[in-house]
Amino acid sequence: MTQSTKIAVAMSGGVDSSTAAAILARENCGSAETRNTVVGLTLQLWDQTRLKGKHGIADAPRAGRCCSLDDVYDARRVAEQLDIPYYVVNQEERFERDVVRPFVNEYLTGRTPIPCSLCNNHIKFDQLLKTARCVGAERIATGHYAVNEYDPARRRWILKRPADLAKDQTYFLFGLTQEQLARTLFPLGHMTKPQVREAARKHGLMLAEKPDSQEICFVPGGDYKQFITAYLEEQGETTPETAGELVTANGEVIGRHAGVHNFTVGQRKGLGVSSASPLYVINIDAGRRRVTVGADAELATRTLRARYLNWISIAELAGPMRVKVKIRHRHEPAWATLEPGESDEAVANFDEPQRAVTPGQAAVFYDGDEVLGGGWIV
Repeated sequence: MTQSTKIAVAMSGGVDSSTAAAILARENCGSAETRNTVVGLTLQLWDQTRLKGKHGIADAPRAGRCCSLDDVYDARRVAEQLDIPYYVVNQEERFERDVVRPFVNEYLTGRTPIPCSLCNNHIKFDQLLKTARCVGAERIATGHYAVNEYDPARRRWILKRPADLAKDQTYFLFGLTQEQLARTLFPLGHMTKPQVREAARKHGLMLAEKPDSQEICFVPGGDYKQFITAYLEEQGETTPETAGELVTANGEVIGRHAGVHNFTVGQRKGLGVSSASPLYVINIDAGRRRVTVGADAELATRTLRARYLNWISIAELAGPMRVKVKIRHRHEPAWATLEPGESDEAVANFDEPQRAVTPGQAAVFYDGDEVLGGGWIV
């Protein structure tokens, strides 16, 4: 007797999630006794026109942004083409509470947030799994470039880097729990991006050539400073007064700035001061409203601390470990010794100084291709 395994596929309207759905719906991914029944789910997260007209925000082109209304239409058309049930689930309130508002607050306190990781941790996988159960599916699938597999020796699910390291998205997935990994499929993990587009063409998907999204989905035009001001205006709030001094590392005041939320560690442009040699933001002290600038060499550091840790391939960090650490999405993981810190913290001591270790970003720890875990840089 043939059994049916129902899988809910997170469909964003892009080529990756659409191809993942096509692979599961049309290709034999089960045994002779088991076949897949696929359901498409799209999370409606943000009204792209919501802040239009506020603080100079126009209706920015949606190309390059994910989760737009056009993307929902594209996802629905693909579901119709694949002849699978399709549902849109409104998660705007939760998204604003757990992603947008923390994004704003982090910048106002001098930190640089990663909304995609917040969305994965608090919205996409959490809410998708809950919604999947409502439609009778015990497993979900996404178009992320990552690999997960169960290791019986450790009795743990392992998250690994994909075949296409240029598309590696494990940095954004470090917060996934064992339960979430156990119920998630990554059909693209062993494929390269060109292979994914070829698979989309093979399945006749109308968006096989659709460009990848690049920008933060809720920030029109990519101008986060304009977004913060417009969002607070919409909420009936004034932007907190965080203007202060621009100083050098030795405390010399060389200018003033309009607010700490206008800066991120490593920033060079828009500092508001002139210098014979390039200056970069090397530290942001929101409490004192001070932004410290200096030469590029002053951005280098050998140590970082991370907290709010999530461990994947190990249950905990029991002692020093040799690992590679990734401190931003496009950063090449660097060798370090990782040690337990105070309370829920880990300390990474790099073999070589790393440039622009930025509070608010994630530090993700790797053992070869495996993601040991990660946390938030403090």
